[in-house]
Amino acid sequence: MSRHALIAVALALFLAGLGRDRFDTWIAETELPPLAIETSVEMQDRNGVLLRAFTVADGRWRLAATLDTVDPGYIEMLIAFEDKRFYRHAGVDVLAMARALGQAVWHRRIVSGGSTLTMQVARLLEDGPTGKWQAKLRQVRVALALERRLSKQDILTLYLNRAPFGGNLEGIRAASLAYFGKTPRRLTPAEGALLVALPQSPEGRRPDRFSARAYAARGRVLARTQAAGVIDADTAAAAATETIPSKRRAFPALAAHLTDRLRANHPDSRLHRLNLGAGLQARLEGLAERAAREAGQRLSIAILVADHRTGEVRASVGSAGYRNGARDGFVDMTQAIRSPGSTLKPLVYGLAFDQGLAHPETLVDDRPISFGTYAPQNFDGDFRGTVRVRDALQMSLNIPVVELTDALGPARLMAHLRKAGAEVRLPGGTPGLAVALGGIGVSLEGLVTLYASFANGGKPVDLHSVSGAEKNGPRHATLSPEAAWQIGDILSGLAPPNGFARIGLAYKTGTSYGHRDAWAIGYDGAHVAGVWMGRPDGTPVPGAFGGELAAPVLFETFALLKPEVDRLPPPPPGTLIVGHAQLPQPLKRFRARDAVFSDARGSPKIAFPPDGARVEARSDGLAVKVRDGRPPFTWLANGGPVLIQSHDRAAFLDLADPGFVTLSVIDADGLAAQSRIRLD
Repeated sequence: MSRHALIAVALALFLAGLGRDRFDTWIAETELPPLAIETSVEMQDRNGVLLRAFTVADGRWRLAATLDTVDPGYIEMLIAFEDKRFYRHAGVDVLAMARALGQAVWHRRIVSGGSTLTMQVARLLEDGPTGKWQAKLRQVRVALALERRLSKQDILTLYLNRAPFGGNLEGIRAASLAYFGKTPRRLTPAEGALLVALPQSPEGRRPDRFSARAYAARGRVLARTQAAGVIDADTAAAAATETIPSKRRAFPALAAHLTDRLRANHPDSRLHRLNLGAGLQARLEGLAERAAREAGQRLSIAILVADHRTGEVRASVGSAGYRNGARDGFVDMTQAIRSPGSTLKPLVYGLAFDQGLAHPETLVDDRPISFGTYAPQNFDGDFRGTVRVRDALQMSLNIPVVELTDALGPARLMAHLRKAGAEVRLPGGTPGLAVALGGIGVSLEGLVTLYASFANGGKPVDLHSVSGAEKNGPRHATLSPEAAWQIGDILSGLAPPNGFARIGLAYKTGTSYGHRDAWAIGYDGAHVAGVWMGRPDGTPVPGAFGGELAAPVLFETFALLKPEVDRLPPPPPGTLIVGHAQLPQPLKRFRARDAVFSDARGSPKIAFPPDGARVEARSDGLAVKVRDGRPPFTWLANGGPVLIQSHDRAAFLDLADPGFVTLSVIDADGLAAQSRIRLD
């Protein structure tokens, strides 16, 4: 007789020799192993789809499973194959053990096992061996005790979570995801049969290593479950033709930076339900990798999408690839503090609208100007003369926005940034006029929060990625509904990037000093999104502009988000929608703080050439004259300076090429005059 047969005989004799009362006491006094087990931390999207999971402390994948998350067909196959009297025995199947003992004696080797599912759970809980009779006896005792203290459903659930499936896979959910790329809620008969077969020999039947063994074991399960009436012959035959998975699939690792942050902030939580959508997140991560690769070496990217009506974050991409070391992919650029470039300009204009300093149709001068030692310049070094505020914002001119910031006060701009919910870093402590051009630090999340308030009628929006997160209490509005609508109306008129159709998206681009950061932030009637591109270490990216680098990614983001954008809302009832001619007199032209004193001295007027004149082009230049106003004077032609700081009222301008010319003269007080002429 074999050693295994002797163990079985000894076990049977031992059980038979125990008296009933003594047996009951023996079971009642059983000290059970811990039933609670560590399961993987899971990050699920708004629909319960797995975004990311983490291994437990010993490096195993063990994803929590319950009976209602597993295909009932698999449960039926499992019981039919492993323990057909599971619901009738009390932990030990005497008939099965007797059969196993008889077969062992007759064949002088183990032919079939007598372990029940409950005994297998007992072994898994203690992680014990199966061969020695002392271990088998312990399994019997624990199994009997488990049956007295737990329901059959509880025991099955323990098996579903602890059964080994090869390598570091433990539990039905981990195995189903690794081998089939799906949860076990819906398994085919072939898939279910393979998962029934694997725990009997998890290493020897691993389909990614021993496909022939896995195929044979699956066939035995199919045959026995067919014989038991769980599946019919046609189903078994069809299942036998399905291929065996040849490799393990990687577990999802979406929104890696965000999920890292959530896990660190909530170390005791095993399940996190996020507002993200797994499909959108995967599409945007693919977009980010491609966009960064096409943009150049060492460049990274961040994309953040939220529903500005609820504040729910729909997608968060922190880099061009979490494990891409060449692009510093481990750095979460949605949280990094960077210079926002021109992306704060809409807030300046919105505040000016609210303060009665300007209207979208107000005229403002784009001219050389200095504030003490600070002399702002436009990005291209050119000047446009007198323009509408609407055009100044759409062209992202620097000088008008600095003048407005001077009139508002930089501290007001900082206060409203924080009021919107953006975290702001200010180098040097005291805000200066340069804050309007990006002279502060803010994150992509902060900018998206700011633009969400524009889209939300000027009311702050609390962005939150976790489902059911508590919102902050009521806060003061960032802008009035009218000013917020005017900002959206202006930004929605901005031309789209090359190759993209005009879709009604309100958006703004920005480029920080030295071409270190390229931005594009935009919104429609439902969603707000932001894109940052650059190098995480802050080194310059020569030639990088927000409009060329980040804006196309923003438009692609909205295309991946939904088939078409949601329309922006109609204007609030109190919105003043008129042309320049119908504006109240104080809003017709923006005047700086000291404009009232400048007007008392008289505005400059172009004495020659008058508006509409045709003048002969001369090689020695164009003769011009100005009266009134206070010198020195600056002359511009088509927005570009041609004579700066002239104290003479008569001068020659270096203009000789025929064509239409818009002449502008600006005096020392910032007052201007303009005439349009034709050089023949």
